[in-house]
Amino acid sequence: MKKFTKIISILMAVALLATMFAGCGAEKTAVDSEYVAEDGKMIIGYTDYAPMNYTDENGELVGFDTEFAIAVCEKLGYEPEFVEIDWDNKFIALESKSIDCIWNGMTITDEVKMNSNCTKAYVKNAQVVVMTAENAAKYATAEDMKDLKFVAEAGSAGAAAIEEPGFENFLEVGAQSDALLEVASGSADACVIDITMANAMTGEGTSYANLTSTIELTTEEYGIAFRKGSDLTEKVNGIIDELKADGTLDKLAEKYSLTLAL
Repeated sequence: MKKFTKIISILMAVALLATMFAGCGAEKTAVDSEYVAEDGKMIIGYTDYAPMNYTDENGELVGFDTEFAIAVCEKLGYEPEFVEIDWDNKFIALESKSIDCIWNGMTITDEVKMNSNCTKAYVKNAQVVVMTAENAAKYATAEDMKDLKFVAEAGSAGAAAIEEPGFENFLEVGAQSDALLEVASGSADACVIDITMANAMTGEGTSYANLTSTIELTTEEYGIAFRKGSDLTEKVNGIIDELKADGTLDKLAEKYSLTLAL
């Protein structure tokens, strides 16, 4: 009898533990919109990347994605809070809930789809080679450039684009802006960055007047990454459609010289 009672006690303890673990699992997979609504803030992960998210001369965070995120948060009833992240560890920050989304001119790739719940595309982009205007006249094709020293942001679409044609002399840096600095200083011959940044930061009237973009290595589209299984993805997809329909995204695209995805 005592033995039977002991067995019953053990089974009840196991059942209790199972219930506790189930509760923990439920907490971890709680509806994302409700989790974000607890303090009313959506924590938005970004890097300094003009014209998507960058600091203007008045010290204010501006850019296409900055204004886009603010407009979406207003419709969701959240306060946007922008947090600068290490791009190479963006998915770790997302999964650990240090941030609630990655909203920073992020190229939709297989890696992005595997590690997040990504929205529909909203902007078209390309990876372009940037070098001095003097060198641009000498190197017209990828084959011509194979012996040059390249640089790109670690973990970026630019880094992947450099690897595709087999460029071997390649250095990774922390941000696309760092890649431009390497070329401007002469530490590298060329960098590969988003055409959106190249258009905004190189050429006449910019800080890098002597740099210019040359060939396109890849074309791509931008999306917003939420946690796997997040219900916010579809909510934001619906708002993207609304902001396209009312002309908000067209005005932002014109303001920041971008091309919207269809």
